[in-house]
Amino acid sequence: MKIAIMGTGMVGQALAGRLAELGHDVTVGTRDTSATMAHTEPNPVGLPPFSAWSSAHPDVALATFSDAAAGGELIINATAGSASLEVLRLAGVRHLAGKILVDVANVLDFSHGMPPTLFVKDTDSLAEQIQREFPDAKVVKTLNTMTASLMVNPRQLVGGAHSTFISGDDTDAKDTVTALLTELGHADIIDLGGISTARGPEMLVKIWLELWDALGTYEFGIKIVRLAQPRRDGWPDAHGRPGSPDYPVATSMAIAHAQPIASWHTSKQRT
Repeated sequence: MKIAIMGTGMVGQALAGRLAELGHDVTVGTRDTSATMAHTEPNPVGLPPFSAWSSAHPDVALATFSDAAAGGELIINATAGSASLEVLRLAGVRHLAGKILVDVANVLDFSHGMPPTLFVKDTDSLAEQIQREFPDAKVVKTLNTMTASLMVNPRQLVGGAHSTFISGDDTDAKDTVTALLTELGHADIIDLGGISTARGPEMLVKIWLELWDALGTYEFGIKIVRLAQPRRDGWPDAHGRPGSPDYPVATSMAIAHAQPIASWHTSKQRT
């Protein structure tokens, strides 16, 4: 598949490298290709410049946002959430129309320092904003609840069985993205429903940051644990008696994680 990835940062690099390894035709989009390749200093989160990464991945092309989107069959928004709409406008409405647009961005606002706040929540989401701005694109939200290394190599934790959420209005688009996630190694993909359900995963980034601090590692996944045969008469009470029928499925949440490495309070790494 021809895949265009908007963004040259940690997430864009991780996705581009892995998808190219899997045999996809990958192009990374940027504002100015010459300026991007001319950078010789580490990027804002301490990673080597894109030019160094590109030298190690000659099979991944670099193009402007517009040219990358024009040639892509599937587009991935791997930009900072605060820049996503602007970048996708630069990609071009006509280049996004009719295509699957996978949004993996988070809605973190660092303008008031640390810890960051969310610039959209509760009654809206970035994914919904993107869908409204580009109504002919098929927006699918996924992967924003984990760090980049787990996006592309989920099997390093519990065999990839930590949960990956997916939201979108187009069923066929979600099927295509689910197949791509499966190819990456994700083993527990939960379809939450329409694009409005992206609000939940986007708001999870707040607890994601606190878990990073508590666990001392950002290499962790959220796992939704279900009953093998969910009760259809509601949650049981403390004595095992049926509860309200308003709650037909019992689930719990678990966290799988690697060994501690750093706190987000002191590390520059970000999802």
